[in-house]
Amino acid sequence: MKKLLALFLALAMVLAFTACKGGEKEPAKDGDETKEVVAFCSDVGSIDDESFNQFCYAGVKAIADKNGLADPQYYIPSEDTNEQRETNIRQAITDGATIIVCTGWMYGPTLTSAAAEYPDVKFVGIDLTEGDLGGTVPSNVFCIAFKEEQAGYLAGYAVVKDGYEKLGFLGGVAVPAVVRYGYGFVQGADAAAQELGKDISIKYTYGGQFFGDANITSKMEGWYTTGTEIVFACGGGIYTSAVEAALGSNGYVVGVDVDQNYLGVKGVEDKTYAYNPFVTSAMKSLQLSVETALTTYLEGKWDTIGGKAVQYGLEEGDFVGLPTAESSWNFKTFTAAEYDELLGKLKSGEIKVDNNSDPATKPTVSEHTAVEYID
Repeated sequence: MKKLLALFLALAMVLAFTACKGGEKEPAKDGDETKEVVAFCSDVGSIDDESFNQFCYAGVKAIADKNGLADPQYYIPSEDTNEQRETNIRQAITDGATIIVCTGWMYGPTLTSAAAEYPDVKFVGIDLTEGDLGGTVPSNVFCIAFKEEQAGYLAGYAVVKDGYEKLGFLGGVAVPAVVRYGYGFVQGADAAAQELGKDISIKYTYGGQFFGDANITSKMEGWYTTGTEIVFACGGGIYTSAVEAALGSNGYVVGVDVDQNYLGVKGVEDKTYAYNPFVTSAMKSLQLSVETALTTYLEGKWDTIGGKAVQYGLEEGDFVGLPTAESSWNFKTFTAAEYDELLGKLKSGEIKVDNNSDPATKPTVSEHTAVEYID
């Protein structure tokens, strides 16, 4: 992911709800004619999920700080309803927001109506597609989605090549992005199993939420104690249940959205973890995407992105992938050279990953892979 910053800036692209608020509005800087106020309306879950919400908000805050704007306010849905999302957007605008970053495909209907009601306010939607907005993106909305299936494929392929044979996938809610991650993971694992000529198994489930709890931890403990070696924990804070269960059985996890290796390192340093359970992470460029979109807006170039919906993957640049820093490369035998070769095949289109996001349509696998879908 070393070329990520250069690619984002070169392409000049890009992007960005709950009752918690940041600081008070600050006075405009000298020479400012209009004071911009950035707000963040999150997906369900928490602002400190160490994943999706947290790193999107980090992008919002970084740009606000860089440009001397007020500490951005954030709004988290108290319940998973369109009414609550609408309430949060209205509150953000009442609080002075001129541009709002909204995260999660569930904001689709809300953004469609809010864009029409507030034509002077700009909206950046993360993990939203044109289809989520009914087929048309209003001129005051910019949407960005990622090809999570490619990141999932890379992770699945890598862990099987690294020697893992009993895998698991723990998704949060079966929303399109999570489904793409999961189905990509299955496809990548199957591809590696075919190359190696060995049989693997995958347990697959959704927790129905983006946070861990005792019930999910118990389910994961059942997996690990019956042989599961590694679980792709894909859904915000739900990783906490996978990690807790893994540590109890000398198991491992794959992180999601960002390089979560730092959590394992911190856990070891704090002596809350006996070892670092994170082998790798399936990542997408959340924070930088938000930063670039907000920068585009603040530079007065909204017309280059407004009314558009884009989906970024490896064909467009290094927008998804696994962490390649030496400190985060925790594979035993899978090499950086093998990773680069695989990456090249995905970029060139030699390998195509099914991007289906319908939970009811399962990916096709070979005789080497047995997938158990668990409710």
